[in-house]
Amino acid sequence: MSRYIGPRARHCRRFGTNIYGSDKFDKILGKRNYPPGMHGQGRFKKKSEYAKQLDAKQMARFMFGVNEKQFRRYYSKADRSPEVTGEQLLRLLEIRLDNLLFRAGFGITRAQCRQMASHGLINVNGTRVTVPSIQVRIGDKIEIRKRSANSPLFADLKGGKTKIKPPSWLKVEAKTLTIEVLSIPAKDELEQSIDSQLIVEFYSK
Repeated sequence: MSRYIGPRARHCRRFGTNIYGSDKFDKILGKRNYPPGMHGQGRFKKKSEYAKQLDAKQMARFMFGVNEKQFRRYYSKADRSPEVTGEQLLRLLEIRLDNLLFRAGFGITRAQCRQMASHGLINVNGTRVTVPSIQVRIGDKIEIRKRSANSPLFADLKGGKTKIKPPSWLKVEAKTLTIEVLSIPAKDELEQSIDSQLIVEFYSK
């Protein structure tokens, strides 16, 4: 399955939470906090365990913007790790370049940050990159290229108007539009809205 490009509000309503980050989805959920579809308001049937596991997996996929093949590769890598599989899966997703830009407040959604990276606005350790899925390491330094630094995209960040507070594993210099990776995200710094154990159960069948 390729990356989802349909109406994102449907996903937010399906999972009952704003998985994409933009304020407009909070407004939509405030008005229609029930699943999409003509029978959305009448769905009171209890979900099976499989349905819960599938929802957890799909929610993580859509939130981080990866397709099924990519997600399965992340899971396989996490499963081979000596770390707890579910935690390591979320950690691998967290240290993607596009997610790092989102966590640092360089964009209002991961999709916007993915576009920044794929359009070549980012340097990693002084080298221009165009692959939003590359995984960062401790000590990596990320910066907006000089020719793009004056873009209106970063006006709020440079002016201190962004609402996003960077996590402790990142050092963000808003005025110079630079990020340094200080550490790998700890368990309590991973995405808390995703039940990673359900994802492990889904793939363990």
